Amino acid sequence: MYSKKIIAFFDKNGIEVGDLIRIRFDGRVIDGKLMQNTEANADDSLVVKMDNGYNIGLKFDKIKIERVKGGAESINFPRADISRKRGLPNIGLFYTGGTIGSRVDYMTGGVYMLTKPEELLYQVPEISEIANMSLENLFSISSEDMSHVEWATIAKRIAEFLNDGDGRGAVVSMGTDTMHYASAALSFMLDGLNSPVVITGAQRSSDRGSSDAFMNLGCAAALAARSDVAEVGVCMHATISDDYCNFIRGTRVRKMHTSRRDAFRPINDLPIAHVSRRFDIDYISKYKRVREESGRVTPVTGFESKTGIVVAHPNSDPSVIGFLVNKGYKGIIISGTGLGHVPTSTKREELSWIGSIRSANDAGVIVGITSQCIYGRVNSNVYRNLRILRDAGAINCEDMTTETAYVKLGWLLGNYKADKAREMLNSNIVGEIGDRSTHKTFMS
Repeated sequence: MYSKKIIAFFDKNGIEVGDLIRIRFDGRVIDGKLMQNTEANADDSLVVKMDNGYNIGLKFDKIKIERVKGGAESINFPRADISRKRGLPNIGLFYTGGTIGSRVDYMTGGVYMLTKPEELLYQVPEISEIANMSLENLFSISSEDMSHVEWATIAKRIAEFLNDGDGRGAVVSMGTDTMHYASAALSFMLDGLNSPVVITGAQRSSDRGSSDAFMNLGCAAALAARSDVAEVGVCMHATISDDYCNFIRGTRVRKMHTSRRDAFRPINDLPIAHVSRRFDIDYISKYKRVREESGRVTPVTGFESKTGIVVAHPNSDPSVIGFLVNKGYKGIIISGTGLGHVPTSTKREELSWIGSIRSANDAGVIVGITSQCIYGRVNSNVYRNLRILRDAGAINCEDMTTETAYVKLGWLLGNYKADKAREMLNSNIVGEIGDRSTHKTFMS
């Protein structure tokens, strides 16, 4: 961002980002296009793109500036004709941020959000033959900056849209970093869901040739418009090529790679469906189906923010449990090793976690155990240390991922009394716990 002083100068002289400006300094004259400033630059520096394509930064107080001509119109992106068609289902697209809904304007170098359906759908015009899509910009935020407050906002707006009567399904576009947290949260928060709710995003920005944004969006729209799934799920590339997308249950999905297009994988489960490039849907596992009788979606959006995740590791200090208890935490998920172990029968007594866990349990804090192994399930019936951990009050979280267990515990504590939350933590609610865990979906 530019400083207030520079912004005031721009306003006074009618200068906007994208304008061609002339800069004079040290007897030299440079013409160039005014660029956005970023947090990487000092706020008192002007950023200009020269004709040779290079950007330069110049101290504002050491230069003279004049506007040559406007150029802000360059951020008008092409649009598709998406006039509503009779007989097509109506789906809602709720934009919350992330690269799927933005692109670079190479004239100015700035990144701009595409806020109109015509812009978003320009490269996937096939969607206009699938559904009538309405777009709502809820907010623009990176997923790592989301909290339960944003999850609740999304859940309430989806419920309103679906309860209005003509909404067939919903698509939520967001950043990918914490998409699997959000998908779990919406799975629990949308009580009585009787429509598909599909979360999607992009690993590659929409202006790149290798972008996955438009295929992901098209497949997500097909699921919202055509599937009979009454669940929340994530729709993203299934392979690094443009073969098909996976639709994965919202409580069983995890981001498993920082940048690959097939980063999202089902954990201890199979995908609900595959969606082809032509938007054909192939169901491959059991799922909750849309019911014939209509019903209202109730957003149950309470969340206990004093819920945390702690990772057990060699040489770890168990006093971190006491620290959280003293900070008023109501729930703690411990990501244990192997089958759900924590340091227990240690040679040095002070390194055993058992006393701290027992004290937390005695103080009314709910402690759940998951595994760092990602695949498989916690099992307290195998080793003695696991039975000691169970006797200290820790709750076996079965084959839930750590992220889902964390979201579930926060949601339970935000909507139920502690005793009920404790009872429900390792009971299946929306498909987050399975009778058996599959290992057929490891990443290649």
